[in-house]
Amino acid sequence: MESLRTGQPDVKEDQCSSGHSRKSHHSEEMKHNLTSRLNRIEGQIRGIKGMIEKDTYCDDVITQIAATQSALNSVSNLLLEGHMKSCIVDRIQEGDLEVVDELLATMKRLMKK
Repeated sequence: MESLRTGQPDVKEDQCSSGHSRKSHHSEEMKHNLTSRLNRIEGQIRGIKGMIEKDTYCDDVITQIAATQSALNSVSNLLLEGHMKSCIVDRIQEGDLEVVDELLATMKRLMKK
């Protein structure tokens, strides 16, 4: 199977493990990508805190908060895409249909935002 985003073959190590350990096994490239994004988000949060400490105009702070939320949503979307393409597919192929209910609960949590 090929990744829609990169056109490169999906690597088996990028999949969540099946069974009860519930541990993810992302490729080093994916870990680096996610970590880089989260580091930028962390910097955005520090910047927002500094804006508040400096009495920055409220609308400007809200704009930065919206940008940070968007960045977090992007991280969630990447994780969800990988989860659906690997973990969910694998568990369904193994006959574990309970994963569908788990996915629906996850989708509901994401849609509340």
